[in-house]
Amino acid sequence: MVNGPAEVAAELFASHVGRPPEGVWSAAGRVNLIGEHTDYNLGWVLPFAIPARTYVAAARRDDQVVTVRSVQHPGEVVRASLAELQPGRQRGWSAYVLGVPWALARRGARPGGIDVLVDGHVPVGAGLSSSAALECAAVSAVADLAGSGGDPLSRALTAWSVEHDFVGVPCGVMDQVASMVCTAGHALLVDTRDLATAAVPLDAAGAGLALLVVDTGVTHDNADGQYAARRTACEDAARALGVSSLRELDDVDDAVRRLGDGEARRRVRHVLSENARVLAAVDALRQGDWGGLGRLMDESHASLRDDYEVSSPELDVAVDSVRRAGALGARMTGGGFGGSAIAVIPEEALPAARVAVGAAFEAAGFAAPVLRRVEASTGAHHEAVEAR
Repeated sequence: MVNGPAEVAAELFASHVGRPPEGVWSAAGRVNLIGEHTDYNLGWVLPFAIPARTYVAAARRDDQVVTVRSVQHPGEVVRASLAELQPGRQRGWSAYVLGVPWALARRGARPGGIDVLVDGHVPVGAGLSSSAALECAAVSAVADLAGSGGDPLSRALTAWSVEHDFVGVPCGVMDQVASMVCTAGHALLVDTRDLATAAVPLDAAGAGLALLVVDTGVTHDNADGQYAARRTACEDAARALGVSSLRELDDVDDAVRRLGDGEARRRVRHVLSENARVLAAVDALRQGDWGGLGRLMDESHASLRDDYEVSSPELDVAVDSVRRAGALGARMTGGGFGGSAIAVIPEEALPAARVAVGAAFEAAGFAAPVLRRVEASTGAHHEAVEAR
């Protein structure tokens, strides 16, 4: 019998720590079907969880120390006492785990010492939210072992606090909510103003279609300043328009007229039009109008490329080539500046699309992309496996 990834994580924990874990928890990466750079503007988003997951094996300690190991960083063991966990003090990949006890304590929990082993299967830097998957799996583990309870949405907010407040990335809440709350076979409509959610059927296979992710291989880092610059531009524009957030505006033409020419006009035009596209996409999915969804995805990519300026040459080649191969629609997904594109494509066009996209990347002088077929999967949960 071949062990699955949860069993492997449990066995590796036992091998490295010297005792079995008390459990294994996992959380999913995500693809945002539509609704990009709207979450920190309190707008709507429509993500879905993907099969790629991050696994966290963990067990409580008798002291006040946290240790973190990762299969992806062999030989590295990070140790910190609970008392020394402070924003900005811990750096690198382990901060996304070390921030969890800190964030839970801020919400009234009393986590103790803990040993953690991470095995991440969500590609890093691909725009598929590997950081949220890590945070959500770790929050699930530490919260369960601390007996702190909490529903999936409250745990998603704890995971968001890890990234936003502890690590210092000025992100919105979409990634953590998707990784924690999504259900199989559905996208998740999230109103990021009040965090109301609704499951939206996303059964591409039932319509003879496939959801295809094109990973350009160009890694990005949401903490590199570009993401923060876009957020600051939106906040400045909202103040100039006399509102607390761009969500309060619904007249695109009036808003851009008042802002005049320049960067602010383009940024606001994207956000307001993207909010409208998310709601239209939900209607299209509920009506089974996949062609309509594809057109909205195409419009979204053009807006992200031209008005928000977060695409890249590789993303544009991915989108253009998969469309020419028969996709109903395609767009970049995630923060941008690299990462992945998502396409809705007929099942029978998949083989030719794989060839066409690869050929387009080669012709452009880019490294070969990785194409992954995905489906709407489930969010974070306890795997409930035991080491042998």
